[in-house]
Formats: sequence, C-alpha cells, structure tokens
Amino acid sequence: MVPLGDYTKTEVREIANRFGLHVAAKPDSQNFVCGDYASIIKSEPNPGPILDNTGNILGQHRGIQFYTIGQHKGLGLPTQKPLYVTSLDPVRNAVITGVKEDIYKDEFIVSELNWMAIEEIDKPMIMSARIRSSHKEAEAIITPIDTEHTRVKFKEPQLAITPGQASVFYQDDLVIGAGIIQQVS
Repeated sequence: MVPLGDYTKTEVREIANRFGLHVAAKPDSQNFVCGDYASIIKSEPNPGPILDNTGNILGQHRGIQFYTIGQHKGLGLPTQKPLYVTSLDPVRNAVITGVKEDIYKDEFIVSELNWMAIEEIDKPMIMSARIRSSHKEAEAIITPIDTEHTRVKFKEPQLAITPGQASVFYQDDLVIGAGIIQQVS
C-alpha cells in the first residue's frame, strides 16, 4: 500500500509548496529505514575497543555495525579535538579514530565493475567520480588494474571514502560505469 497513491515525488512537492509547507524544499532522504539501524541488524552487538590511529585504547564501542567511516557523533569520547571514525577493523573488532584530516583520502580500489557506456577500460582515463549518492562529482584518474579491479585517484582528497559503498564514474554527464569500493589507500 502506497500512502500517496499514484502521486510522483515532484507532484507531492508541488502540492506541499502550494500549501506553504517547508518540506517542499527538503532534500531527499537517502535512508531506507527510519530511526535506529539496530531494528534491521539482526546480529548481536559485540563490544570492543575504540582506538586512536596509533593503537591506544580510548574507550569501548557497542558493536562495529553501529559505526561508519566519517562518523563523529555517538563516539562518547571526552577529547580535546573532535574525533572521527577513520576505519573499522572487524578482525580486531575495533573502531579506529582520528582527527578530521585523517578521513580525507584520494585513492581507492573498486571491484564488481559494471561498465555501461563502454566495454571496459584498458588505459588510465580522466573522469568524474562519486563515492556516494550525496557526494559531488570530483575529477579522478581511473586506472585498470586487471579485469576485476580498478584504481581511482582523485585530483583532490575526498571526505570519508568508505569500503562497501558504490563509486560511479561519469564523463560529460554520461554514466560510464560503477563498482564497489573495496580498499582505501
């Protein structure tokens, strides 16, 4: 059952605008669930250490599934400088933290490639790339490693490149291809 029937999102925004509702200009949500993600994660939380980037224990987390790279809120750590999640280490069950500069990276490896506008790439190409739906496209050199992996190197470091997220490649507003971020350098 769809609560707004056959209305499109654009039509709903137009109606909201006519009635002067502030939600008419509200950005689209990228979340597929309202509230705490714990409602859809069926694994038992496994607490573990929160570490700084040199391995010092700063505190304890409630389960790495509740954290994401770039996250600042919810760490519960009393520090002089704000800390951000820089990586998750499932082998050690650890949340690794650092300062904001630590979450800016410029290079990563993509797999599960899906080329749409071309058959494949066989040499480095300059394209624009996105690392999540709300990310502004940024210039990058896309370099094939083998038939299953591609290296992406941004011209400028980008915030919170996250393994498991999709990266999409563009040229002149045309989607060239996409893949899943595997490893961030």
